[in-house]
Amino acid sequence: MTKKFAAEFIGTFWLVLGGCGSAVLAANFKSEPFIGIGLVGVAFAFGLTVLTIAYGLGRISGAHLNPAVTIGLWAGGRAENSLVIPYIIAQVLGGIAGAAILYLIATGNGSDIGTFAANGYGEHSPGGYNLTSAFVTEFIMTMIFIIIIMGATEKDRAREVFAGIAIGLALTLIHLISIPVTNTSVNPARSISQAIFVQGWALEQLWLFIVAPILGGIAGGILYRTLLCKTDFEPEDRVQ
Repeated sequence: MTKKFAAEFIGTFWLVLGGCGSAVLAANFKSEPFIGIGLVGVAFAFGLTVLTIAYGLGRISGAHLNPAVTIGLWAGGRAENSLVIPYIIAQVLGGIAGAAILYLIATGNGSDIGTFAANGYGEHSPGGYNLTSAFVTEFIMTMIFIIIIMGATEKDRAREVFAGIAIGLALTLIHLISIPVTNTSVNPARSISQAIFVQGWALEQLWLFIVAPILGGIAGGILYRTLLCKTDFEPEDRVQ
């Protein structure tokens, strides 16, 4: 269990530091000759964090890195009951640690952290999208993400070779679609970690970025288990 906890902590730490770090430090950077990576670059950064951790630490914990993924896999019959709470604790703590390191880096030149890649709706949505748009986006994107994860890791597929690529690219696509709407969460740990440092409006709107991804994850897990899977699953992450 200690190894699994550590893997989820480190993996979520890397996701927040790499994904949110790209948004905070590099997305709009203007110094010549470097112009900034923009929306596409940030989307790929999030996908690459998942892809790299999937191959680096996935053998230990499954590389969930996300409470909505853990709960979605549990709803789909792919995670032991006893792992859900420890995984979520590790993910939230790892995310906060990643955000703390990012805060230290981002303020090192005297800059204000601004929105710090926090998630929001209404006036805090990058594109000005309302609460309904934000909730639907986070719910559907997380639901599809879980379906892709469960499909890519189903038995009798070459998952150890290709699953991490499919899952990383799926998260990239999700960000390409939804950054303009909510700045993309689909991950309560990622949202909590940034909101803690932004405070104010980010904490007030945080509920949506906890509730919608978790409900979407549950829906995705149930849909795949009841309608889409071709094999009977055994929970893979057993306590050793």
